[in-house]
Amino acid sequence: MKPLIALFSALAMAASAQATEFTKGTIKKLDTSAKKVTIAHEDLKNLDMPAMTMVFRVKDDAILAKLKEGAAIEFIADRVDGKLTVTEIK
Repeated sequence: MKPLIALFSALAMAASAQATEFTKGTIKKLDTSAKKVTIAHEDLKNLDMPAMTMVFRVKDDAILAKLKEGAAIEFIADRVDGKLTVTEIK
């Protein structure tokens, strides 16, 4: 039984690591009043989305304050309440 628990634990950790993979992008436009950012990004693997330029929501004001047009960033995006949202940035 212990090997089976270890296997499930390893699979859960691998899935969690993939979900938190950062994606490279460049900020094209910033709309702070609407809390939206347009990013030209590489493939978003966790969302199964090819590279493109698109608009994301930003719920966290602390993240929004760090963004500047033209900046190269690494970020995590996910679906939050059905909307594509930047959830983390480094």
